[in-house]
Amino acid sequence: MIDWIALPPLSALRAFAALAESQSVTRAGERLNVSHAAVSQQIRTLETHLGLSLVDRSGRRLELTPEGAQLAEALTEGFGTIYRTIQALTGADAARPLQISTTQLFASTWLMPRLLDFQTKHPGVDLMVHPTAEISDPAPGGIDLCLRFGDGNWPGLVAEMLVPADIVITAAPSLVGECDVVEPADLLRFPWLQELGTNESMDWLRSHGVTEGCVKSLTHVPGNLMLEGARAGQGVISTAMSSVEVDVKAGRLRVLFRDAGETGYHIVTRPGILRPPAKAFVQWLRRQGKEAVALAEV
Repeated sequence: MIDWIALPPLSALRAFAALAESQSVTRAGERLNVSHAAVSQQIRTLETHLGLSLVDRSGRRLELTPEGAQLAEALTEGFGTIYRTIQALTGADAARPLQISTTQLFASTWLMPRLLDFQTKHPGVDLMVHPTAEISDPAPGGIDLCLRFGDGNWPGLVAEMLVPADIVITAAPSLVGECDVVEPADLLRFPWLQELGTNESMDWLRSHGVTEGCVKSLTHVPGNLMLEGARAGQGVISTAMSSVEVDVKAGRLRVLFRDAGETGYHIVTRPGILRPPAKAFVQWLRRQGKEAVALAEV
């Protein structure tokens, strides 16, 4: 149960959160549409209420004390949740394009071939797909959701399995032919392709006991080019089975090793209510995921 009387004034907390976010009394005042003097007064009121120094005023630049940094983190999270909930409830953020972050490989092999179906069913929703190997967390006013590969364990975020996928090491028959690849170390004789911004291939080798020696060559390329290169026999790749399933069935790629587990591509969002376009997209993704799983089992 919250002791509401013991809490500092909301206006003082809001002023301090704006100050911590902008790192400037003047910019905080502009964001709150008040004078910088009013912001300073609110901060001093908050410090008096708490009996703590929240801002270090000894230097030329404004810096938070350790206690101030701790409070700022809590306020950013709390006000962020309030903001997102209000935006979702009122639909005030509905016109902003829906932003999705995923890898280039998953975007090109799984998402893009299906996206016309969503656009047909939801013509009023604008999309921005960010294909990158860099991990971006969903954030207010930014990325709405991520399609991320892993085991679903991302603290502070909500992860829902979209499509289960084993990790496979695969290459074109033109590269490996009928070579007897029995041990992971046998792969050192071949060139490898690796998605830019990741270490998945070399991490896989190390995790399977290959800690000495080097692969014949290692080329870093964007995810979609990595798959094209693998098809052309330019290198061995480590990827999710869902990304190469069609190529394997068609004989364009050969699975050399397969790690079965609880991995797959997940729908990753922040806790709380999704704004309407994001909610519609998640519902569509769930249907697409179920259809993909059913087709894989045929």
